[in-house]
Amino acid sequence: MERVAPAAGGPASTVAVRSRPLSSRIREKSSGALLVTPGVAWLAIFFLVPIAFIFVVSLGTKDAGGHVVLSHLGPQNYVQATRPEYVPAFANSLRYAGITTILSIAIGYPIAYWISRYGGRRKILLLILVMLPFWTSYLIRTYAWMIILRDNGVLNGILATLGLTSEPLVLLNTDFSVVLGMTYGFLPFAILPLFVSIDRLDANLVGAARDLYASGRGAFLYVTLPLTMPGIIAAALLTFIPAIGDYVTPDLLGGAQTTTAAKLVQVLFTSGRDWPYGSALGFILMLLTLGGTLVALRSLRRETFA
Repeated sequence: MERVAPAAGGPASTVAVRSRPLSSRIREKSSGALLVTPGVAWLAIFFLVPIAFIFVVSLGTKDAGGHVVLSHLGPQNYVQATRPEYVPAFANSLRYAGITTILSIAIGYPIAYWISRYGGRRKILLLILVMLPFWTSYLIRTYAWMIILRDNGVLNGILATLGLTSEPLVLLNTDFSVVLGMTYGFLPFAILPLFVSIDRLDANLVGAARDLYASGRGAFLYVTLPLTMPGIIAAALLTFIPAIGDYVTPDLLGGAQTTTAAKLVQVLFTSGRDWPYGSALGFILMLLTLGGTLVALRSLRRETFA
């Protein structure tokens, strides 16, 4: 880059920078396009194409043998999927995912804060311990909760041994067990972005608030919490999105009486063999998730660039 020296004897002035040649700028843009091409191609082949295929299937029908028929495409499956009897399933999905997200952030924020501020040299070790459940299959961990929560399970055995209960508590196949299992499963998704946000926070800002006679609670509410809000929103997204599509936990810990949209999609694709109808339900669930994600991302952008 060629620079023009400022006038001799004059005050310090802005150094004029000559524009780069057009060919140089074109080469730079071409290099950037080449760098992102593999990622774009990967997303197009393994994400956009399957989604487009499922969308086309959702407009079709099935024959008596359960085969997909695409000769007469139409929105009949979406009309059927929006009938009032399916509202409770979508409501349950949103309710479980919302409660799981709130609990994950409420539990994960203190853990992330403690690791960031008091972990010291053991931060990496503590983060590995947070991620340790990922080393085991999610299905196995869910089955472990079934052993813990069932009538003759570990928890009821401990309560009976301590004399706290005379009869087994009904813990399995309840909303409590579903929320507990989902919160346990998705808690690390909340802790990691919260840790990053808190760890990047300049501790001098909190110290300055305390120097200005802010209480510990006031410094947290007006300094720490607003500045870590991007991490909170990111944690909510990373928790809510997989939680709303989870069907394993509601199926195993909630029992047959617990119905969610994801369970309906799973049943329609497997035992029901109704791919068009299941695809329509899946697309509606995806649109609900996408709408919530866009709202959260808009809030994240506003918090970041405010």
